[in-house]
Amino acid sequence: MCGIVALHAPRGEVSSSALQAGVGALRHRGPDGAGAWVSADRRIGLGHTRLSVIDLATGQQPLATDDGALRLAVNGEFYGHEIIREELRGRGHLFRTSTDAEIALHLYRERGADGLHRLRGEFAFALWDDRNKCLLAARDRFGVKPLFYAIHGGVLALASEVKALLAAGVPAAWDREQAYQLITLGVPLPDRSLFKDVRQVPPGHYLRATDRGIRLVRYWDLDYPPACRRRPRTDDDERAFIGRFGAALDEAVRLRLRADVPVACYLSGGLDSSAVLGLAARHVGRPLPAFTVAFDREDHGDARAAEAMARRVGAAWTPVRVGQRELAQNFEDAVWHGETAFRNAHGVAKFVLSDRVRRAGYKVVLTGEGADEVLAGYAMFRGRPVRSMPWWTRQLAAHARRHRGLLDPGFAQEFAQHDPYAALLARLDGPGQLEGRSSLIQAMYLWTRSVLPNYVLTVGGDRMEMAHAVEGRLPFLDHHLVELLRDTPAALHGRAPGKYILREAARPVLTDAVYRGRKRAFQAPPAALEATGPLYRRLEAILLGGALASLPFYDERRVRRLLAGVPCLDPARRAALDPLLMEIASLCVMHERFGL
Repeated sequence: MCGIVALHAPRGEVSSSALQAGVGALRHRGPDGAGAWVSADRRIGLGHTRLSVIDLATGQQPLATDDGALRLAVNGEFYGHEIIREELRGRGHLFRTSTDAEIALHLYRERGADGLHRLRGEFAFALWDDRNKCLLAARDRFGVKPLFYAIHGGVLALASEVKALLAAGVPAAWDREQAYQLITLGVPLPDRSLFKDVRQVPPGHYLRATDRGIRLVRYWDLDYPPACRRRPRTDDDERAFIGRFGAALDEAVRLRLRADVPVACYLSGGLDSSAVLGLAARHVGRPLPAFTVAFDREDHGDARAAEAMARRVGAAWTPVRVGQRELAQNFEDAVWHGETAFRNAHGVAKFVLSDRVRRAGYKVVLTGEGADEVLAGYAMFRGRPVRSMPWWTRQLAAHARRHRGLLDPGFAQEFAQHDPYAALLARLDGPGQLEGRSSLIQAMYLWTRSVLPNYVLTVGGDRMEMAHAVEGRLPFLDHHLVELLRDTPAALHGRAPGKYILREAARPVLTDAVYRGRKRAFQAPPAALEATGPLYRRLEAILLGGALASLPFYDERRVRRLLAGVPCLDPARRAALDPLLMEIASLCVMHERFGL
Protein backbone atom coordinates (compact mmCIF):
# COMPACT_ATOMS: atom_id res chain seq x y z
CA MET A 1 0.00 0.00 0.00
CA CYS A 2 1.31 3.42 -0.88
CA GLY A 3 0.37 6.96 -1.78
CA ILE A 4 0.12 8.37 -5.30
CA VAL A 5 0.05 11.83 -6.88
CA ALA A 6 -0.42 12.77 -10.54
CA LEU A 7 -0.38 16.21 -12.20
CA HIS A 8 -1.55 16.64 -15.80
CA ALA A 9 -1.25 19.97 -17.67
CA PRO A 10 -2.36 19.36 -21.28
CA ARG A 11 -1.82 23.00 -22.26
CA GLY A 12 0.83 24.08 -19.81
CA GLU A 13 3.53 22.70 -17.56
CA VAL A 14 3.41 20.85 -14.26
CA SER A 15 5.39 22.17 -11.33
CA SER A 16 8.05 19.83 -9.97
CA SER A 17 7.86 21.56 -6.60
CA ALA A 18 4.06 21.10 -6.47
CA LEU A 19 4.49 17.41 -7.29
CA GLN A 20 7.10 16.99 -4.58
CA ALA A 21 4.90 18.82 -2.07
CA GLY A 22 2.02 16.47 -2.87
CA VAL A 23 4.28 13.46 -2.42
CA GLY A 24 5.59 14.84 0.87
CA ALA A 25 2.03 15.12 2.22
CA LEU A 26 1.62 11.35 1.78
CA ARG A 27 4.77 10.12 3.49
CA HIS A 28 2.69 8.53 6.26
CA ARG A 29 1.23 6.19 3.60
CA GLY A 30 4.63 5.14 2.31
CA PRO A 31 7.58 5.73 4.64
CA ASP A 32 9.83 3.18 2.89
CA GLY A 33 10.67 5.36 -0.11
CA ALA A 34 9.48 8.06 -2.47
CA GLY A 35 9.81 8.70 -6.18
CA ALA A 36 8.70 11.24 -8.76
CA TRP A 37 8.87 11.54 -12.54
CA VAL A 38 8.10 14.47 -14.83
CA SER A 39 7.95 14.08 -18.61
CA ALA A 40 10.39 15.92 -20.86
CA ASP A 41 7.61 18.23 -22.12
CA ARG A 42 6.45 18.78 -18.51
CA ARG A 43 2.85 17.94 -19.40
CA ILE A 44 2.62 15.09 -16.88
CA GLY A 45 4.15 14.20 -13.53
CA LEU A 46 3.69 11.11 -11.33
CA GLY A 47 4.68 10.77 -7.68
CA HIS A 48 4.70 7.85 -5.27
CA THR A 49 5.41 7.08 -1.63
CA ARG A 50 6.19 3.44 -0.98
CA LEU A 51 5.16 0.96 1.67
CA SER A 52 7.27 -2.04 0.66
CA VAL A 53 5.25 -5.27 0.95
CA ILE A 54 5.90 -7.17 -2.30
CA ASP A 55 9.33 -7.21 -3.97
CA LEU A 56 11.23 -5.28 -1.32
CA ALA A 57 14.29 -4.82 -3.54
CA THR A 58 13.09 -3.68 -6.99
CA GLY A 59 9.56 -2.34 -6.54
CA GLN A 60 10.33 1.40 -6.60
CA GLN A 61 7.77 3.55 -8.41
CA PRO A 62 6.77 5.18 -10.70
CA LEU A 63 7.29 2.14 -12.90
CA ALA A 64 7.99 2.30 -16.64
CA THR A 65 7.94 -0.08 -19.60
CA ASP A 66 11.27 -0.79 -21.25
CA ASP A 67 10.60 1.84 -23.95
CA GLY A 68 9.33 4.45 -21.50
CA ALA A 69 6.00 4.73 -23.34
CA LEU A 70 3.97 3.84 -20.22
CA ARG A 71 4.47 5.09 -16.66
CA LEU A 72 2.60 3.92 -13.58
CA ALA A 73 2.09 4.78 -9.90
CA VAL A 74 0.00 2.31 -7.85
CA ASN A 75 -1.53 2.34 -4.40
CA GLY A 76 -2.69 -1.12 -3.39
CA GLU A 77 -2.28 -4.79 -4.16
CA PHE A 78 -3.09 -7.01 -7.13
CA TYR A 79 -3.74 -10.57 -5.95
CA GLY A 80 -2.93 -13.59 -8.09
CA HIS A 81 -0.45 -11.47 -10.02
CA GLU A 82 1.96 -14.39 -10.45
CA ILE A 83 -0.45 -16.23 -12.77
CA ILE A 84 -1.13 -13.12 -14.85
CA ARG A 85 2.60 -12.39 -15.06
CA GLU A 86 3.31 -15.84 -16.47
CA GLU A 87 0.49 -15.50 -19.00
CA LEU A 88 1.87 -12.15 -20.16
CA ARG A 89 5.42 -13.49 -20.35
CA GLY A 90 4.12 -16.31 -22.52
CA ARG A 91 2.82 -13.66 -24.92
CA GLY A 92 6.18 -11.88 -25.09
CA HIS A 93 5.95 -9.25 -22.35
CA LEU A 94 9.20 -8.44 -20.55
CA PHE A 95 9.10 -7.64 -16.83
CA ARG A 96 11.66 -5.46 -15.09
CA THR A 97 10.63 -6.10 -11.46
CA SER A 98 8.95 -8.76 -9.33
CA THR A 99 6.34 -6.37 -7.94
CA ASP A 100 2.64 -7.10 -8.38
CA ALA A 101 2.08 -3.54 -9.66
CA GLU A 102 3.90 -4.15 -12.95
CA ILE A 103 1.16 -6.39 -14.36
CA ALA A 104 -1.06 -3.29 -14.73
CA LEU A 105 1.43 -1.78 -17.20
CA HIS A 106 1.44 -4.86 -19.42
CA LEU A 107 -2.28 -5.48 -19.22
CA TYR A 108 -2.83 -1.90 -20.37
CA ARG A 109 -0.33 -2.28 -23.21
CA GLU A 110 -2.18 -5.40 -24.39
CA ARG A 111 -5.81 -4.47 -23.69
CA GLY A 112 -6.02 -0.78 -22.84
CA ALA A 113 -8.59 0.06 -20.15
CA ASP A 114 -10.16 -3.40 -20.59
CA GLY A 115 -7.15 -4.75 -18.70
CA LEU A 116 -8.85 -3.52 -15.52
CA HIS A 117 -11.14 -6.54 -15.62
CA ARG A 118 -8.16 -8.84 -14.95
CA LEU A 119 -7.05 -6.95 -11.83
CA ARG A 120 -8.10 -8.46 -8.52
CA GLY A 121 -7.58 -6.56 -5.32
CA GLU A 122 -7.69 -3.22 -3.54
CA PHE A 123 -6.09 -0.49 -5.65
CA ALA A 124 -5.98 2.98 -7.10
CA PHE A 125 -3.47 3.92 -9.78
CA ALA A 126 -2.44 6.56 -12.30
CA LEU A 127 -1.02 5.43 -15.65
CA TRP A 128 0.42 7.72 -18.34
CA ASP A 129 0.22 6.57 -21.97
CA ASP A 130 2.73 8.72 -23.82
CA ARG A 131 1.85 7.52 -27.31
CA ASN A 132 -1.80 8.51 -26.92
CA LYS A 133 -1.08 11.41 -24.52
CA CYS A 134 -3.63 9.97 -22.11
CA LEU A 135 -3.77 9.69 -18.33
CA LEU A 136 -5.78 6.76 -16.98
CA ALA A 137 -6.63 6.84 -13.26
CA ALA A 138 -8.59 3.89 -11.87
CA ARG A 139 -10.09 2.88 -8.54
CA ASP A 140 -10.96 -0.60 -7.26
CA ARG A 141 -14.49 -1.96 -7.44
CA PHE A 142 -15.53 -1.13 -3.86
CA GLY A 143 -13.49 1.99 -3.18
CA VAL A 144 -11.19 0.41 -0.61
CA LYS A 145 -8.43 2.69 -1.86
CA PRO A 146 -9.22 6.41 -2.12
CA LEU A 147 -8.60 8.53 -5.22
CA PHE A 148 -9.39 12.27 -5.28
CA TYR A 149 -8.99 14.80 -8.09
CA ALA A 150 -9.35 18.52 -8.76
CA ILE A 151 -8.66 20.95 -11.59
CA HIS A 152 -6.88 24.16 -10.64
CA GLY A 153 -5.12 26.62 -12.92
CA GLY A 154 -5.59 24.33 -15.90
CA VAL A 155 -3.85 21.42 -14.13
CA LEU A 156 -5.59 18.17 -13.27
CA ALA A 157 -4.32 16.91 -9.91
CA LEU A 158 -5.02 13.43 -8.54
CA ALA A 159 -3.96 11.96 -5.20
CA SER A 160 -4.67 9.32 -2.58
CA GLU A 161 -5.74 11.96 -0.06
CA VAL A 162 -7.08 15.50 -0.26
CA LYS A 163 -4.23 16.87 1.84
CA ALA A 164 -1.83 16.00 -1.01
CA LEU A 165 -3.95 18.02 -3.46
CA LEU A 166 -3.89 20.97 -1.08
CA ALA A 167 -0.13 20.67 -0.70
CA ALA A 168 0.17 20.68 -4.50
CA GLY A 169 -1.68 24.00 -4.73
CA VAL A 170 -5.41 23.25 -4.80
CA PRO A 171 -7.15 25.90 -2.62
CA ALA A 172 -8.81 24.72 0.61
CA ALA A 173 -12.50 25.58 1.01
CA TRP A 174 -15.69 23.84 2.13
CA ASP A 175 -18.03 22.17 -0.36
CA ARG A 176 -21.15 23.63 1.24
CA GLU A 177 -23.61 21.36 -0.59
CA GLN A 178 -21.70 18.25 0.44
CA ALA A 179 -21.57 19.51 4.02
CA TYR A 180 -25.36 20.02 3.99
CA GLN A 181 -25.80 16.56 2.52
CA LEU A 182 -23.69 15.00 5.25
CA ILE A 183 -25.29 17.00 8.08
CA THR A 184 -28.92 16.43 7.10
CA LEU A 185 -28.85 12.90 5.65
CA GLY A 186 -25.73 11.49 7.24
CA VAL A 187 -24.70 10.06 3.86
CA PRO A 188 -22.41 12.14 1.59
CA LEU A 189 -22.64 12.26 -2.19
CA PRO A 190 -20.29 9.47 -3.31
CA ASP A 191 -18.48 11.39 -6.07
CA ARG A 192 -17.74 14.46 -3.97
CA SER A 193 -15.68 15.38 -0.91
CA LEU A 194 -16.12 17.95 1.84
CA PHE A 195 -13.62 20.16 -0.02
CA LYS A 196 -14.79 22.57 -2.73
CA ASP A 197 -14.08 21.36 -6.29
CA VAL A 198 -12.37 18.20 -5.01
CA ARG A 199 -14.11 15.11 -6.34
CA GLN A 200 -13.58 11.36 -6.14
CA VAL A 201 -13.14 8.78 -8.85
CA PRO A 202 -16.10 6.58 -7.83
CA PRO A 203 -15.53 2.90 -6.99
CA GLY A 204 -15.51 0.69 -10.09
CA HIS A 205 -14.66 3.64 -12.36
CA TYR A 206 -11.69 5.02 -14.21
CA LEU A 207 -10.92 8.58 -15.22
CA ARG A 208 -9.50 9.22 -18.67
CA ALA A 209 -7.82 12.60 -19.25
CA THR A 210 -6.51 13.92 -22.58
CA ASP A 211 -6.07 17.38 -24.07
CA ARG A 212 -9.74 17.14 -25.09
CA GLY A 213 -10.98 16.87 -21.50
CA ILE A 214 -11.88 14.40 -18.76
CA ARG A 215 -14.24 11.45 -18.89
CA LEU A 216 -15.36 9.08 -16.10
CA VAL A 217 -16.16 5.52 -17.18
CA ARG A 218 -17.80 2.77 -15.11
CA TYR A 219 -15.99 -0.53 -15.66
CA TRP A 220 -17.72 -2.67 -12.97
CA ASP A 221 -20.89 -2.68 -10.91
CA LEU A 222 -22.65 -5.06 -8.55
CA ASP A 223 -25.26 -6.03 -11.19
CA TYR A 224 -27.60 -7.90 -8.85
CA PRO A 225 -30.02 -9.90 -11.01
CA PRO A 226 -33.70 -8.83 -10.96
CA ALA A 227 -35.98 -10.83 -8.67
CA CYS A 228 -37.62 -12.50 -11.67
CA ARG A 229 -34.30 -14.13 -12.64
CA ARG A 230 -33.55 -15.64 -9.22
CA ARG A 231 -34.09 -19.37 -9.02
CA PRO A 232 -36.16 -20.87 -6.18
CA ARG A 233 -34.05 -22.48 -3.47
CA THR A 234 -33.83 -26.18 -2.72
CA ASP A 235 -31.94 -27.86 0.12
CA ASP A 236 -29.43 -29.25 -2.39
CA ASP A 237 -28.90 -25.74 -3.77
CA GLU A 238 -28.28 -24.45 -0.27
CA ARG A 239 -25.60 -26.98 0.59
CA ALA A 240 -23.88 -26.57 -2.75
CA PHE A 241 -23.95 -22.77 -2.54
CA ILE A 242 -22.51 -22.70 0.97
CA GLY A 243 -19.75 -25.03 -0.20
CA ARG A 244 -18.91 -22.78 -3.17
CA PHE A 245 -18.97 -19.70 -0.97
CA GLY A 246 -16.68 -21.32 1.60
CA ALA A 247 -14.17 -22.27 -1.10
CA ALA A 248 -14.26 -18.77 -2.60
CA LEU A 249 -13.75 -17.10 0.78
CA ASP A 250 -10.90 -19.45 1.60
CA GLU A 251 -9.21 -18.53 -1.68
CA ALA A 252 -9.72 -14.81 -1.04
CA VAL A 253 -8.07 -15.19 2.38
CA ARG A 254 -5.21 -17.31 1.02
CA LEU A 255 -4.39 -14.78 -1.71
CA ARG A 256 -4.26 -11.97 0.84
CA LEU A 257 -1.67 -13.79 2.92
CA ARG A 258 0.85 -13.36 0.10
CA ALA A 259 3.47 -10.81 1.18
CA ASP A 260 7.22 -10.48 1.60
CA VAL A 261 6.66 -9.16 5.13
CA PRO A 262 4.82 -10.69 8.12
CA VAL A 263 1.01 -10.57 8.06
CA ALA A 264 -1.31 -10.09 11.06
CA CYS A 265 -5.09 -10.06 11.59
CA TYR A 266 -7.49 -7.64 13.21
CA LEU A 267 -9.85 -9.60 15.47
CA SER A 268 -12.95 -7.99 16.96
CA GLY A 269 -14.41 -11.20 18.38
CA GLY A 270 -17.34 -11.11 15.94
CA LEU A 271 -18.20 -13.51 13.15
CA ASP A 272 -16.50 -11.72 10.25
CA SER A 273 -12.99 -11.22 11.61
CA SER A 274 -13.12 -14.59 13.39
CA ALA A 275 -13.87 -16.36 10.10
CA VAL A 276 -10.97 -14.58 8.40
CA LEU A 277 -8.56 -15.47 11.22
CA GLY A 278 -9.77 -19.08 11.35
CA LEU A 279 -9.32 -19.61 7.60
CA ALA A 280 -5.99 -17.77 7.52
CA ALA A 281 -4.62 -19.92 10.36
CA ARG A 282 -5.10 -23.01 8.16
CA HIS A 283 -2.71 -21.61 5.55
CA VAL A 284 0.25 -20.63 7.72
CA GLY A 285 2.67 -22.81 9.59
CA ARG A 286 3.08 -20.51 12.58
CA PRO A 287 0.82 -18.70 15.05
CA LEU A 288 -0.77 -15.73 13.32
CA PRO A 289 -0.61 -12.47 15.27
CA ALA A 290 -4.12 -11.19 16.11
CA PHE A 291 -4.80 -7.72 17.54
CA THR A 292 -8.02 -6.70 19.29
CA VAL A 293 -9.31 -3.35 20.55
CA ALA A 294 -10.21 -3.83 24.22
CA PHE A 295 -12.38 -0.93 25.37
CA ASP A 296 -12.42 0.03 29.03
CA ARG A 297 -16.18 -0.63 29.15
CA GLU A 298 -17.04 -4.32 28.84
CA ASP A 299 -20.41 -3.58 27.23
CA HIS A 300 -18.54 -2.35 24.12
CA GLY A 301 -16.41 -4.68 22.03
CA ASP A 302 -15.93 -8.38 22.68
CA ALA A 303 -12.37 -8.94 23.85
CA ARG A 304 -13.25 -12.17 25.68
CA ALA A 305 -14.71 -13.74 22.54
CA ALA A 306 -11.65 -12.59 20.60
CA GLU A 307 -9.28 -14.17 23.11
CA ALA A 308 -11.19 -17.45 22.96
CA MET A 309 -11.17 -17.39 19.16
CA ALA A 310 -7.43 -16.72 19.06
CA ARG A 311 -6.87 -19.63 21.46
CA ARG A 312 -9.09 -21.86 19.28
CA VAL A 313 -6.83 -21.42 16.21
CA GLY A 314 -3.50 -21.01 18.02
CA ALA A 315 -3.08 -17.32 17.18
CA ALA A 316 -0.75 -15.02 19.12
CA TRP A 317 -3.32 -12.65 20.63
CA THR A 318 -2.63 -9.06 21.70
CA PRO A 319 -5.34 -6.94 23.30
CA VAL A 320 -4.89 -3.21 22.69
CA ARG A 321 -6.39 -1.31 25.61
CA VAL A 322 -8.29 1.76 24.42
CA GLY A 323 -9.91 4.01 26.99
CA GLN A 324 -11.31 7.53 27.00
CA ARG A 325 -7.84 8.97 27.50
CA GLU A 326 -6.43 7.32 24.36
CA LEU A 327 -9.49 8.36 22.35
CA ALA A 328 -9.16 11.96 23.54
CA GLN A 329 -5.45 12.13 22.77
CA ASN A 330 -5.90 10.86 19.21
CA PHE A 331 -9.26 12.31 18.17
CA GLU A 332 -8.00 15.34 16.23
CA ASP A 333 -5.21 13.46 14.45
CA ALA A 334 -7.66 10.75 13.40
CA VAL A 335 -10.06 13.35 11.97
CA TRP A 336 -7.21 15.00 10.06
CA HIS A 337 -6.25 11.70 8.50
CA GLY A 338 -9.87 10.74 7.78
CA GLU A 339 -10.76 14.08 6.13
CA THR A 340 -14.40 13.58 7.12
CA ALA A 341 -16.71 13.78 10.12
CA PHE A 342 -16.81 11.04 12.78
CA ARG A 343 -20.07 9.99 14.46
CA ASN A 344 -18.49 7.61 16.94
CA ALA A 345 -14.97 7.22 18.30
CA HIS A 346 -14.64 3.73 16.75
CA GLY A 347 -12.53 5.27 13.99
CA VAL A 348 -10.23 6.77 16.59
CA ALA A 349 -9.96 3.33 18.20
CA LYS A 350 -8.95 1.89 14.81
CA PHE A 351 -6.38 4.68 14.52
CA VAL A 352 -4.90 3.72 17.92
CA LEU A 353 -5.00 0.01 17.02
CA SER A 354 -3.14 0.56 13.75
CA ASP A 355 -0.47 2.59 15.50
CA ARG A 356 0.09 -0.26 17.96
CA VAL A 357 0.25 -2.83 15.15
CA ARG A 358 2.87 -0.84 13.26
CA ARG A 359 4.90 -0.37 16.43
CA ALA A 360 4.80 -4.15 16.84
CA GLY A 361 6.48 -4.47 13.44
CA TYR A 362 3.57 -5.33 11.12
CA LYS A 363 2.72 -3.65 7.83
CA VAL A 364 -0.09 -5.91 6.61
CA VAL A 365 -3.34 -6.95 8.33
CA LEU A 366 -6.34 -8.98 7.23
CA THR A 367 -9.67 -7.46 8.29
CA GLY A 368 -13.36 -8.41 8.24
CA GLU A 369 -14.77 -5.18 6.79
CA GLY A 370 -17.31 -5.58 3.99
CA ALA A 371 -19.01 -8.74 5.22
CA ASP A 372 -22.12 -6.95 6.48
CA GLU A 373 -22.52 -5.19 3.14
CA VAL A 374 -22.23 -8.22 0.85
CA LEU A 375 -23.95 -10.70 3.21
CA ALA A 376 -26.88 -8.49 4.33
CA GLY A 377 -25.60 -8.34 7.89
CA TYR A 378 -27.42 -5.17 8.90
CA ALA A 379 -30.94 -5.60 10.27
CA MET A 380 -31.96 -2.28 8.72
CA PHE A 381 -31.52 -3.77 5.24
CA ARG A 382 -34.79 -5.63 5.66
CA GLY A 383 -37.57 -3.09 5.13
CA ARG A 384 -39.68 -1.35 2.52
CA PRO A 385 -38.38 -0.50 -0.96
CA VAL A 386 -35.89 2.34 -0.84
CA ARG A 387 -37.76 4.53 -3.31
CA SER A 388 -40.79 4.86 -1.03
CA MET A 389 -39.05 4.93 2.34
CA PRO A 390 -35.29 4.84 2.94
CA TRP A 391 -34.21 1.87 5.02
CA TRP A 392 -32.17 4.22 7.18
CA THR A 393 -35.13 6.58 7.79
CA ARG A 394 -35.60 6.17 11.53
CA GLN A 395 -31.95 6.58 12.38
CA LEU A 396 -31.28 9.47 10.03
CA ALA A 397 -34.55 11.35 10.56
CA ALA A 398 -33.65 11.79 14.23
CA HIS A 399 -30.09 12.69 13.21
CA ALA A 400 -31.38 15.34 10.79
CA ARG A 401 -33.88 16.84 13.27
CA ARG A 402 -31.18 17.36 15.88
CA HIS A 403 -28.88 18.99 13.33
CA ARG A 404 -31.54 21.24 11.77
CA GLY A 405 -32.31 22.78 15.12
CA LEU A 406 -28.68 23.86 15.35
CA LEU A 407 -28.03 25.03 11.80
CA ASP A 408 -27.03 28.56 10.94
CA PRO A 409 -30.20 30.13 9.46
CA GLY A 410 -28.45 31.42 6.36
CA PHE A 411 -26.90 28.03 5.65
CA ALA A 412 -30.25 26.28 6.14
CA GLN A 413 -31.98 28.74 3.80
CA GLU A 414 -29.30 28.30 1.14
CA PHE A 415 -30.25 24.64 0.76
CA ALA A 416 -33.94 24.83 1.67
CA GLN A 417 -34.89 23.33 -1.72
CA HIS A 418 -32.19 20.65 -1.70
CA ASP A 419 -33.45 17.08 -1.30
CA PRO A 420 -30.42 15.12 -0.04
CA TYR A 421 -32.01 11.72 -0.56
CA ALA A 422 -33.00 12.48 -4.16
CA ALA A 423 -29.49 13.80 -4.81
CA LEU A 424 -28.00 10.57 -3.49
CA LEU A 425 -30.30 8.36 -5.57
CA ALA A 426 -29.58 10.36 -8.72
CA ARG A 427 -25.88 9.54 -8.42
CA LEU A 428 -26.19 5.92 -7.32
CA ASP A 429 -28.90 4.31 -9.44
CA GLY A 430 -26.55 3.19 -12.18
CA PRO A 431 -27.92 1.69 -15.38
CA GLY A 432 -30.75 -0.52 -14.15
CA GLN A 433 -29.22 -1.31 -10.75
CA LEU A 434 -32.37 -0.81 -8.61
CA GLU A 435 -35.41 -1.49 -10.75
CA GLY A 436 -36.88 -4.96 -10.36
CA ARG A 437 -34.78 -5.75 -7.29
CA SER A 438 -36.13 -6.65 -3.89
CA SER A 439 -35.99 -4.08 -1.09
CA LEU A 440 -33.15 -6.08 0.47
CA ILE A 441 -31.04 -5.92 -2.70
CA GLN A 442 -31.85 -2.23 -3.20
CA ALA A 443 -30.70 -1.48 0.34
CA MET A 444 -27.51 -3.53 -0.03
CA TYR A 445 -26.70 -1.78 -3.31
CA LEU A 446 -27.21 1.76 -2.00
CA TRP A 447 -25.27 1.15 1.20
CA THR A 448 -22.39 -0.53 -0.64
CA ARG A 449 -22.15 2.34 -3.10
CA SER A 450 -22.41 5.17 -0.55
CA VAL A 451 -21.76 4.51 3.13
CA LEU A 452 -19.28 1.67 2.62
CA PRO A 453 -16.62 3.63 0.67
CA ASN A 454 -17.30 7.04 2.20
CA TYR A 455 -17.57 6.11 5.87
CA VAL A 456 -16.99 2.45 6.75
CA LEU A 457 -13.84 2.06 4.65
CA THR A 458 -12.63 5.54 5.56
CA VAL A 459 -12.97 5.89 9.33
CA GLY A 460 -12.89 2.12 9.82
CA GLY A 461 -10.37 1.21 7.15
CA ASP A 462 -7.78 2.71 4.83
CA ARG A 463 -7.36 6.17 6.33
CA MET A 464 -6.95 4.99 9.93
CA GLU A 465 -4.67 2.13 8.90
CA MET A 466 -2.53 4.04 6.41
CA ALA A 467 -2.10 6.90 8.87
CA HIS A 468 0.46 4.50 10.36
CA ALA A 469 1.50 2.79 7.09
CA VAL A 470 -0.50 -0.37 7.76
CA GLU A 471 -2.05 -2.09 4.75
CA GLY A 472 -5.52 -3.51 5.32
CA ARG A 473 -6.62 -6.44 3.16
CA LEU A 474 -10.32 -7.28 2.89
CA PRO A 475 -11.22 -10.83 1.78
CA PHE A 476 -14.98 -10.16 1.89
CA LEU A 477 -14.59 -7.50 -0.81
CA ASP A 478 -12.87 -9.84 -3.25
CA HIS A 479 -14.93 -9.27 -6.41
CA HIS A 480 -14.86 -12.97 -7.34
CA LEU A 481 -16.51 -13.73 -4.01
CA VAL A 482 -19.06 -10.94 -4.41
CA GLU A 483 -19.95 -12.01 -7.94
CA LEU A 484 -20.70 -15.46 -6.54
CA LEU A 485 -22.91 -13.88 -3.86
CA ARG A 486 -24.95 -11.95 -6.42
CA ASP A 487 -27.06 -15.05 -7.06
CA THR A 488 -27.63 -15.83 -3.38
CA PRO A 489 -31.19 -17.03 -2.72
CA ALA A 490 -32.92 -14.25 -0.75
CA ALA A 491 -34.07 -16.74 1.89
CA LEU A 492 -30.44 -17.49 2.81
CA HIS A 493 -29.70 -13.81 3.37
CA GLY A 494 -32.66 -13.41 5.71
CA ARG A 495 -32.16 -16.48 7.88
CA ALA A 496 -31.60 -15.77 11.60
CA PRO A 497 -29.35 -14.98 13.35
CA GLY A 498 -27.86 -13.29 10.27
CA LYS A 499 -25.11 -13.98 7.72
CA TYR A 500 -26.21 -17.62 7.64
CA ILE A 501 -24.07 -18.42 4.60
CA LEU A 502 -20.87 -17.27 6.27
CA ARG A 503 -21.82 -18.80 9.60
CA GLU A 504 -22.28 -22.25 8.05
CA ALA A 505 -19.30 -22.06 5.69
CA ALA A 506 -16.88 -21.02 8.46
CA ARG A 507 -18.35 -23.18 11.23
CA PRO A 508 -15.40 -25.64 11.33
CA VAL A 509 -12.97 -22.85 12.31
CA LEU A 510 -15.16 -20.91 14.75
CA THR A 511 -15.72 -21.19 18.46
CA ASP A 512 -19.22 -22.18 19.43
CA ALA A 513 -19.78 -18.75 20.99
CA VAL A 514 -18.93 -16.98 17.73
CA TYR A 515 -20.95 -19.41 15.64
CA ARG A 516 -24.07 -18.93 17.77
CA GLY A 517 -23.56 -15.26 18.64
CA ARG A 518 -25.52 -12.33 17.30
CA LYS A 519 -24.05 -9.29 15.59
CA ARG A 520 -22.50 -6.64 17.83
CA ALA A 521 -21.51 -3.41 16.12
CA PHE A 522 -17.94 -2.23 16.62
CA GLN A 523 -18.69 0.97 18.51
CA ALA A 524 -16.65 2.89 21.06
CA PRO A 525 -18.43 3.87 24.30
CA PRO A 526 -20.26 7.20 23.78
CA ALA A 527 -18.16 10.08 25.05
CA ALA A 528 -21.22 11.87 26.46
CA LEU A 529 -21.91 8.99 28.86
CA GLU A 530 -19.00 10.24 30.92
CA ALA A 531 -19.48 14.01 30.95
CA THR A 532 -16.38 14.38 33.11
CA GLY A 533 -14.28 11.91 31.10
CA PRO A 534 -11.25 12.83 28.96
CA LEU A 535 -12.93 12.34 25.57
CA TYR A 536 -16.02 14.36 26.42
CA ARG A 537 -13.85 17.11 27.89
CA ARG A 538 -11.83 17.14 24.65
CA LEU A 539 -15.00 17.45 22.54
CA GLU A 540 -16.24 20.18 24.85
CA ALA A 541 -12.97 22.11 24.52
CA ILE A 542 -13.18 21.90 20.72
CA LEU A 543 -16.81 23.05 20.65
CA LEU A 544 -16.09 25.96 23.03
CA GLY A 545 -13.02 26.99 21.02
CA GLY A 546 -12.70 29.50 18.22
CA ALA A 547 -13.35 27.11 15.31
CA LEU A 548 -17.09 26.83 15.99
CA ALA A 549 -17.54 30.61 15.72
CA SER A 550 -16.18 30.63 12.16
CA LEU A 551 -17.62 27.26 11.05
CA PRO A 552 -20.31 28.34 8.53
CA PHE A 553 -22.84 25.58 9.20
CA TYR A 554 -24.04 25.97 12.80
CA ASP A 555 -25.51 28.63 15.07
CA GLU A 556 -22.81 28.93 17.73
CA ARG A 557 -25.20 30.02 20.51
CA ARG A 558 -27.54 27.07 19.95
CA VAL A 559 -24.67 24.56 20.00
CA ARG A 560 -23.27 26.03 23.21
CA ARG A 561 -26.69 26.00 24.82
CA LEU A 562 -27.08 22.33 23.91
CA LEU A 563 -23.62 21.57 25.27
CA ALA A 564 -24.36 23.29 28.58
CA GLY A 565 -27.37 21.05 29.14
CA VAL A 566 -25.68 17.71 28.46
CA PRO A 567 -24.57 16.99 32.06
CA CYS A 568 -28.18 17.36 33.23
CA LEU A 569 -29.54 14.71 30.86
CA ASP A 570 -30.09 11.06 31.74
CA PRO A 571 -27.51 8.58 30.34
CA ALA A 572 -29.71 7.41 27.45
CA ARG A 573 -30.28 10.94 26.17
CA ARG A 574 -26.59 11.81 26.58
CA ALA A 575 -25.63 8.74 24.55
CA ALA A 576 -28.17 9.69 21.85
CA LEU A 577 -26.52 13.13 21.50
CA ASP A 578 -23.02 11.70 21.18
CA PRO A 579 -22.99 11.29 17.34
CA LEU A 580 -24.20 14.87 16.93
CA LEU A 581 -21.55 16.37 19.21
CA MET A 582 -18.80 14.26 17.69
CA GLU A 583 -19.79 15.22 14.15
CA ILE A 584 -19.80 18.95 14.93
CA ALA A 585 -16.47 18.64 16.74
CA SER A 586 -15.03 16.76 13.74
CA LEU A 587 -16.07 19.56 11.39
CA CYS A 588 -14.49 22.09 13.76
CA VAL A 589 -11.21 20.14 13.68
CA MET A 590 -11.27 20.03 9.88
CA HIS A 591 -12.11 23.74 9.67
CA GLU A 592 -9.11 24.61 11.79
CA ARG A 593 -6.55 22.06 10.61
CA PHE A 594 -7.18 22.49 6.89
CA GLY A 595 -7.74 26.25 7.04
CA LEU A 596 -11.20 25.96 5.47
